Amino acid sequence: MNSEENPFLSHLVDQTRRSFLSGAGRFSLGAMAVQSLLEAKGGAAVVAENPLSPRTAPLKAKAKRVIYLHMSGAPPNLDIFDYKPELVKRSGQDCPDDFLKGRKFAFTTGVPKLMGTPRNFTQHGPGGIWMSDAVPNFHRIAGDVTVVHSMKTDEFNHAPAELLLYTGSPRQGRPSMGSWVTYGLGSENENLPGFVVLISSGTQPSGGQGCWGSGFIPSVYQGVQCRSKGDPVLYVSDPAGMSRETRRHTLDALKDLNALQADALGHPETMTRIAQYELAYRMQTSVPEVMDISKESPAVLEAYGAQPGEASFANNCLLARRLVEQGVRFVQLFDWGWDFHGTGPAEDIRDGLTKKMGRTDKPVAALITELKERGLLDETIIVWGGEFGRTPFREGRTAGGAVLGRDHYPDCFSLMLAGGGFKKGFAYGSSDELGFGVAENPVHVHDLQATILNQLGFDHEKLTYRFQGRDFRLTDVHGNVVRAIID
Repeated sequence: MNSEENPFLSHLVDQTRRSFLSGAGRFSLGAMAVQSLLEAKGGAAVVAENPLSPRTAPLKAKAKRVIYLHMSGAPPNLDIFDYKPELVKRSGQDCPDDFLKGRKFAFTTGVPKLMGTPRNFTQHGPGGIWMSDAVPNFHRIAGDVTVVHSMKTDEFNHAPAELLLYTGSPRQGRPSMGSWVTYGLGSENENLPGFVVLISSGTQPSGGQGCWGSGFIPSVYQGVQCRSKGDPVLYVSDPAGMSRETRRHTLDALKDLNALQADALGHPETMTRIAQYELAYRMQTSVPEVMDISKESPAVLEAYGAQPGEASFANNCLLARRLVEQGVRFVQLFDWGWDFHGTGPAEDIRDGLTKKMGRTDKPVAALITELKERGLLDETIIVWGGEFGRTPFREGRTAGGAVLGRDHYPDCFSLMLAGGGFKKGFAYGSSDELGFGVAENPVHVHDLQATILNQLGFDHEKLTYRFQGRDFRLTDVHGNVVRAIID
C-alpha cells in the first residue's frame, strides 16, 4: 500500500523536519518504535515503558489522588449551604430588575418571584459553616471540609457546563480532568485503570462520556466506566469457551502484530492499544476483587448504607475508597437526579431534596470519615458539587404549582472540598444578600481546576499536550490557584 492509500503513511510523508522533531516526544512515533520493542519471555514483544507507570509530580504535592463526586443536574445551593436570611425575608416579592438585566435563564421569562429557602439552617464545625437540615450527615464532617460559596461558571445548560467543568471547554473533544491527572501522574497499580468512572441513579451525565474522555491525548488515559452490579467492566471477560491460556496466546499474537504496526507506521495509538490489551487481561482478575464490597464488615456497609450486589451511590462511594486504596489515581462518581426545577415531587426542594440527600449525604460523610481513619484523607482530594447553581427565585414553568423548584444559574453556586491539603472547617467567598452574584472572592471553574492540579504537584500552565500546532491544557488560557483555601 502506498502513502496515498494509507493515511498514516501519508501523514509521515507529509511531515516536515521541524514538525517531526517537535512531535517526537514521549508518545510520538510509537515512542521511537517502542524503544526497539524489547522481546519478552515466549517471544512476545512488550512495551519498554508503560504509559500508566507511576510518575512523580514536578512540584511539591499535597495530594496523590482525587475522588470527584458530581451531583449531575446541579444541587440547589441556597437550600444546602448558602444561607440567605434577607432572601427568606423577601420571599414572594418580585425579583428586582437590577438582577434580571442582561441575564438569560433556561426556563424563566418575565419577572419571577423571589423564593427564600424553606429549609432550616444551623452552623456546624469549628468554623461555623452554615448547613441546612437537608444534609444532616454533612453536619458531622463540617470540621473536615472547605465550602466555597463563590463558585461561578460560564454556562447555564447542563451538558456544556459539565464539559467546561471537566475538560475546560463547553464543547466535546478536549481531555477530561481525570485524563490530565493520569497523563501527568500515571497509576499506582498496574493491574487497575488509572482513572475509573462510576455512575448511579441509572443515567449518564448530560455531558456524556466526554466528561471522562481523553480527547486528543492517548486514549489509554481515558476513564474506564465500571459497574457496581453485574460484570464490573463490560466486555473485559473471556468469551464463552475461551480459556485463560488461550486468551494469553491470542493477546501475545495481537501484541506482535501491533508491535509490527508501531514499527512500520509509528502511530501513538498503537502504543495505547498494546497497553490497553495488557491492562484488560490483568483487570480480569484484579477488578472483580476490588469491586467486591461483600468483603467489607457489616459496620462499614452500614456506615455507607451500601448493599452488596446493588447499584447505588452508596455502593459507589465505598468502591471509591477501595479503588484509591489500591492505587487508582482518579475516581469520578456521577449521580443523576439533581435538576430541581419543581416539575414533580422528586424535584421539590422540600421533600424531594430530603429524599435525594437521604441517599447521598450519608455515604459521602462515611467516605470522608473512613479515609480520615485510614490515613488516606490528607493525600486524597474529595470534591462534592454540581455543574452550576440554582436561582434565588421560582422556576418560571412551575411558579404557579405546589412544588417548589429553581432554575439553572451559573453566576453563583457552592462546592465542598475535603482532604488533599485543603483547609478544614472553612468557608470561603460569599454571594450577595439575595444569592444573585458573587460578593467576594470569586472562584471560576478554571480556578478550581488550577487549584486541584496545584495540590497534585502541577503548575496548570505547564501540564500541556501539543495538538494541531499549539499546546493545550486543562485550564485553556485561564485559571488561578485559590491559595486562600489551601493549608
